[in-house]
Order: sequence, then structure tokens, then C-alpha cells
Amino acid sequence: MTLTTSLSLFIAMLILAVIPGPGIFAVVARSISSGLAQGLVTVAGIVCGDYVFILLSLYGLSALAQSMGDLFLVVKYAGAAYLCWLGWQMLKAKPVDAEILTVSPLSIAGNFMTGLLTTLSNPKAILFYVSFFPAFIDMKTVSLADAGIIMIIATIAVGGVMAAYAYTASKARQLFNNTRATRVLNVTAGGIMLGSGTLLAIRN
Repeated sequence: MTLTTSLSLFIAMLILAVIPGPGIFAVVARSISSGLAQGLVTVAGIVCGDYVFILLSLYGLSALAQSMGDLFLVVKYAGAAYLCWLGWQMLKAKPVDAEILTVSPLSIAGNFMTGLLTTLSNPKAILFYVSFFPAFIDMKTVSLADAGIIMIIATIAVGGVMAAYAYTASKARQLFNNTRATRVLNVTAGGIMLGSGTLLAIRN
């Protein structure tokens, strides 16, 4: 991976990680109920779940690309269409107020498993990675170094955003109840997904 590609992937993952979803709500809830330290344990679980999906996406797609040859274009364009569809859905979505409920405290292991299972139980996460990576990486030549770089990027981007949410959990209710802020997040993420889908479709 080139520096430009790595930076582009980092920016895209950073922006998309900001979008409120199950992982963020889990982190905020755990931070409110158990404190910042336990919230960060939940973040660690979420990032580990992302590692699993990243490896499955990279090496599953790499093997598929090598075995299918030109037929892999079907997967490529299907992924592009999926990203564009997600982007369009987010662009036209209406902001909805979200309520975060305080939950009972858990142990370190319990908070870690909460984060891990929140990610692993979300089928959209693996579909996203499968669709997203071909826009940035040649799946036929993906290397261990590429995988390592991507996991570092995910750690900094996803982990950093989640840690920031954990830190500001005391203010989370105001953030999620601000429909204007939610609309900005939806438009930004929708534009990123549409752009990624378009890039994936036209990239050789």
C-alpha cells in the first residue's frame, strides 16, 4: 500500500467510524455505567471484532480474486453497487433522536465481550469491509504487510473515535439528540460511501 492509499483509507474509516451505531452506543452505555476505563475495554473488544472482519475480508477476497480471475469483476461491481446503495440510504435518511439507556456495570471481561460481540453480531460490518477494501487495494496481491497496515489504520481510526466517544460519554445525550448534527453525519457518510462505490466501479 502506498502512503496516499493508506491516508485515504484512514480518512474514510475515520469519518465512517464517527457515525452513531451499535458499537458507539455500547461504548457510551458502558462508559456511563462503568466509567472511562471500562468504556475503553469495550472499545478494545470492538476493535478486535474489526480485526476478525478485516482478516476475513482481505484473505477471503484475495483467494476469491485469484481463483475467479475476470469473474471477480462481478464481485467488484456488486460491492460498488452495495456501497452506493448504502450512501444513498444515508443521504435520504431523516435524523432520528436516539436515547441511550444506562446499563448495569460489568466486569472487564464482560465489557470486552460486549464490544467484541457487538461487532461480530453486526453482519453489515463484514459486508462493508468486503465492499470497501477493493476500492483501495489490489485484492489479487494483498500481502501480510498490507493487512498489518490496515489493522493499524483501523486501530487508530476506529479505536480513536470510539475512545473519544467514551471520553465524552457524559455529553452523549446532547450529541445524539441533536438532529442537525445527525443529519450532517449522515450526509458526510453517505457522500463517502457513494464516492467509494464510484471509485470501486471505475478503478482498473
